[in-house]
Amino acid sequence: MAGVMFTVLLCLSAGAMLGTVQGEDPYLFFTWNVTYGTRSPLGVPQQVILINDQFPGPNINSTSNNNIVVNVFNNLDEPFLLTWSGIQQRKNSWQDGVLGTNCPIPPGTNYTYHFQVKDQIGSYIYYPSTGMHRASGGFGGLRVNSRLLIPVPYADPEDDYTVILNDWHTKSHKTLQSFLDSGRSLARPAGVLINGKNAKGDGKDEPLFTMKPGKTYKYRICNAGLKNTLNFRIQGHPLKLVEMEGSHVVQNVYESLDVHVGQCFTVLVTANQAPKDYYMVASTRFNKQVLTGKGIIRYTNGKGPASPELPEAPVGWAWSLNQFRSFRWNLTASAARPNPQGSYHYGSINITRTIKLVSSTSREGGKLRYALNGVSHVNPETPLKLAEYYGIADKVFKYDTIQDSPRADIAHAKIVSQPNVLNLTFRNFVEIIFENPEKSMQSYHLDGYSFFAVAVEPGTWTPEKRKSYNLLDAVSRTTVQVFPKSWAAILLTFDNAGMWNIRSEMWERTYLGQQLYASVLSPARSLRDEYNLPDNSLLCGLVKDMPTPQPYSIYGA
Repeated sequence: MAGVMFTVLLCLSAGAMLGTVQGEDPYLFFTWNVTYGTRSPLGVPQQVILINDQFPGPNINSTSNNNIVVNVFNNLDEPFLLTWSGIQQRKNSWQDGVLGTNCPIPPGTNYTYHFQVKDQIGSYIYYPSTGMHRASGGFGGLRVNSRLLIPVPYADPEDDYTVILNDWHTKSHKTLQSFLDSGRSLARPAGVLINGKNAKGDGKDEPLFTMKPGKTYKYRICNAGLKNTLNFRIQGHPLKLVEMEGSHVVQNVYESLDVHVGQCFTVLVTANQAPKDYYMVASTRFNKQVLTGKGIIRYTNGKGPASPELPEAPVGWAWSLNQFRSFRWNLTASAARPNPQGSYHYGSINITRTIKLVSSTSREGGKLRYALNGVSHVNPETPLKLAEYYGIADKVFKYDTIQDSPRADIAHAKIVSQPNVLNLTFRNFVEIIFENPEKSMQSYHLDGYSFFAVAVEPGTWTPEKRKSYNLLDAVSRTTVQVFPKSWAAILLTFDNAGMWNIRSEMWERTYLGQQLYASVLSPARSLRDEYNLPDNSLLCGLVKDMPTPQPYSIYGA
């Protein structure tokens, strides 16, 4: 398997191997060497981040309930972390790989992630969560296949392909970070990449994928970029949408799909056209200047180059909003467990808390900061989760420094830079509103959970807007876009104990504070609800030399 120094499937006792993962499910072992290297994705040599000499990084190909063990060797000159976007890390925020839960891996050292893809299926990505590393690489696909016993609502495809899309800068991550630190925002990207490349169209391009005539293929399409929504399409081939971010969906057919930053879609494509080359195309949306990336799909018996005439992208965001409204959960499909996805009737649960998060931007004093409800998050030297576990949270951060219902002018209020942590009651059913009063597109992600994206609408949110919610078959997913001068509503049960990042997927905004953490504590302090700090955890900040706290037990406190 490319990019894996060794991969082993074993049925081991989790107690013997991991301590934190229960059960007798198979194990996948990976050793990843993270280095700098030189590539020319847009024709100009530049420094990129490689994993096992690959750009993008290797695919993780797993099955529901597999235990994944990734030993990451950091050979960069800066601390580094990877986050597994969309993997729920049940009871196990220790493995989430963000600065609120993990100390970063120092240069020249390694850290081993241990996590289980428990009761999940679907298409996901991993990427660096430190600094602006994501702008240089270190990202890749992570797929979770259904177990053989669980029926999938479509025939087995001939093959399964991962497509990583990026808006791309030719400047290094350090240069981009220095721009942001000096108060400048990111300029337009230099181009768009598909799996780290952009076809030149000179007849010498190697195909990214091949298809046999008459066969149907699965493509998992993810936007791992920094800022831009990317519209994806394939010359002459419609896209049948079957899954997004862990949920089977009603199988509508689309000419193209708007893939917002951080989102993943799975489509079926049938090779039923004349045998030759075809372009897959990804182009930026909602910008005056459109940038386009191309990749070749080749029929195995193909004769002839791809047509230079590319299919046109849609214009404006009303089209994109209507596409969102067309997405529906497939209520009859089996989930990662045998019961149907739609057996969870989220629309009939009483909401116990409503949190409205309003984005804002500040350039005060020549410093650029982004905020939610007037607070721009700063990562303390001691990760929030470690501070909580060691009983010194009061020395590191304060809970609930923002209001659930911010004042009307919060988007124009003075921004405060400090840790932003919400205290969420374990197992409460919560409504979160993302409101975007700005002119730019936004996309938000929640670690540790999937949520029901019940509405995305123009204007500002009021309680009366709940009448527009889809309370029957909204898709359960991990990322939601918010259009300019618009809002989005999500519903979820906070039933996964841990410290969980809620962040903008626009990485410039994340890096400069448009994120927060949800602390979900189980009052029982029981291993039934949350795993203990792993033995191999890196320690930093105030907890570095502290004695390890009393561990949780199966019986609780």
